[in-house]
Amino acid sequence: MIDVTCAIIRNEENEILVVQRGPGSDHPEKWEFPGGKIKQGETAEDCILREVSEELSLDIVIYRQLDPVIHNYGFKKIRLIPFICDTLDESPSLTEHIAFRWLRKKEIMNIDFSEADIFVARQYVEAIIDEQEVDIPEDNFSNASLSVDSDLKDLICNMMDVREADWLALSALENRDLFMKLLEFSYSDDKKMAFRASWTLTKVCDKHHELIYPYLPEIIETLPRLDNVSVIRSFARILSLSDPAVLSEKHHGLLADYCFAALSSPGTAIAIKAYTMEILYRLSLIYPQLTNELASSVRIVMEDGSAGIISKGRAILKLITGIPQGH
Repeated sequence: MIDVTCAIIRNEENEILVVQRGPGSDHPEKWEFPGGKIKQGETAEDCILREVSEELSLDIVIYRQLDPVIHNYGFKKIRLIPFICDTLDESPSLTEHIAFRWLRKKEIMNIDFSEADIFVARQYVEAIIDEQEVDIPEDNFSNASLSVDSDLKDLICNMMDVREADWLALSALENRDLFMKLLEFSYSDDKKMAFRASWTLTKVCDKHHELIYPYLPEIIETLPRLDNVSVIRSFARILSLSDPAVLSEKHHGLLADYCFAALSSPGTAIAIKAYTMEILYRLSLIYPQLTNELASSVRIVMEDGSAGIISKGRAILKLITGIPQGH
């Protein structure tokens, strides 16, 4: 029996990601939840995080595990271990599948799934508790419990889903010390904590973006030295939603240089490329002379890009056609 994992990945709209296998696969043109085989010495949790990163270039947070599904396909017997996960990313970069879709929960059972995934989908639809009906005790997020670094680190590392990130973000809106700790932990060498802290920071900024403005220069200066792709993604998202007018010319230049380099690098994650396009578009409104270089860079990225990148690139190209060309 082969042990494999799969992820029921939810975005911020509570839509669920499904991916389609190619015609030459074991399950030609069937849809499935992404995942893969557990390697020797690897936990199921580590496996699903690795598989989703390798197959889709997505960052996910595991919410909970569902019951394993045992299924015999005839040519192989598998134990499929499903995880419900959350992500802030919008578009996966497909490496092993031919298509993806984001579905509402009510649409799931209408999909032509691989046989084992049918049971996973049914279990999710029937067993998952509606998040809106679940109350998390307020004392889990009290200022007292967040006042000690070790407690806060534990809370961040053990966050289970988007709701907990939302509630922690709301606490940070009322507690400046907590906000500063989230920023501090985003630079941590502990990659898991840094990702979740920066992920929560994006939630804070979604609600009150001006809170991050005084710290944007620090973020911009730090970006080239960061090696945690998940944190870079969070910071890029924050910067893509920020008004560059609050920055100095020096930091405009540093940000433009970083974004053009990230956009042209084949190793840059898809989501980061999408965010850098938006950042550069915002900068081009201040510096119209950037539009030609931006248009050229976007077209190059679109040539071999995913569907998400092509869509974003088209949107950016449409926007910059209305910007007067600088000299």
